[in-house]
Amino acid sequence: MRFLHTSDWHLGRSFHRVSLLDAQRAFLDHLVATVRATAVDAVLVAGDVYDRAVPPLAAVELFDDALHRLADLGVPTVMISGNHDSARRLGVGAGLIDRAGIHLRTDPATCHRPVVLSDAHGDVALYGLPYLEPVLVREEFGAERADHTAVLGAAMDRVRADLAARPPGTRSVVMAHAFVTGGAACDSERDITAGGVAAVPAELFDGVDYVALGHLHGCQTVDDRVRYSGSPLAYSFSEEHHRKSMWLVTLDADGAVEAERVDTPVPRPLARLRGRIADLLADPALERHTDSWVEATLTDPARPHEPMAALAARFPHVISLAFEPERTDEDRLASYAERLRGRTDRQIAEDFVAHVRGEGPDADESALLQDAFDAVGADAARKEAR
Repeated sequence: MRFLHTSDWHLGRSFHRVSLLDAQRAFLDHLVATVRATAVDAVLVAGDVYDRAVPPLAAVELFDDALHRLADLGVPTVMISGNHDSARRLGVGAGLIDRAGIHLRTDPATCHRPVVLSDAHGDVALYGLPYLEPVLVREEFGAERADHTAVLGAAMDRVRADLAARPPGTRSVVMAHAFVTGGAACDSERDITAGGVAAVPAELFDGVDYVALGHLHGCQTVDDRVRYSGSPLAYSFSEEHHRKSMWLVTLDADGAVEAERVDTPVPRPLARLRGRIADLLADPALERHTDSWVEATLTDPARPHEPMAALAARFPHVISLAFEPERTDEDRLASYAERLRGRTDRQIAEDFVAHVRGEGPDADESALLQDAFDAVGADAARKEAR
């Protein structure tokens, strides 16, 4: 059986205020063409269909058109909600849409009820695990702790229990939206830290044949049976070197996995340029970036006059400008943003406590700070879920 594994469409998202709707439409055209050309048995969309809980109308229309086109092909499509989606909104009408072969899996309570497909070798059970916000689903799963490992582990226990009750030889696929240990993150993914930990071990998925992951935007292999498709488009300059693609996965009679990458259309390459403005404007080696979306970081000791206009004369698609003046290591005027770069919210709060009273928080106080940040995150998740 063959699947096309994709995720993280983020319909409605822009790139530094540049609309990506046309690029997203081109990707969906490519997706439909690939489904038709490869004769896959199912399409798997592992979450973050939309970029936000209440997407713009144009994104909803694009999604609606994609659903109709996939349904017209007669190829089953299984989708889960991600941390950017509103599970309730995405799941509206799921029962009716199910009849058209579009299977929306957004309810954590039903994650152990698979979509079952069959081929000449028997059944394949496709389990869709929507994004599980620990604080919101802990009670549903009876998890000991409100963290990702506990709730996802409990969900997988339900999956394995259902699979064990099925005929011997039933192959299995799990779709999940999570940060699995071993995956490489980038700047465009929303932080899902809970309980101080964002990542879950790949061993949580033991016992299934293939795991189709979403959330991380780089296409990558955690191991042969656990893979991220990545986002079909770049959503931050940190993805400059990503090769955007989908996985074409073949599951043989014994559940062994073969996977090949199917590249997705690139609307415009990305370039991160750094240096003094005079050098960026004069360097002939940078000519290849005239058609790229450009992020320029200027290192001039003094801020140049109207730098964006000067850069745009050579790089018409420059859309991001930053300043990092050249300084010595001893320079105490380094920016606040530079001092905070790479630090978590809790670390910043602990630094503040140490600054105010002369010593950092003890273990109990650190735990209290983490509980506060988790509560804020859970409150935001509840508001998005409404």
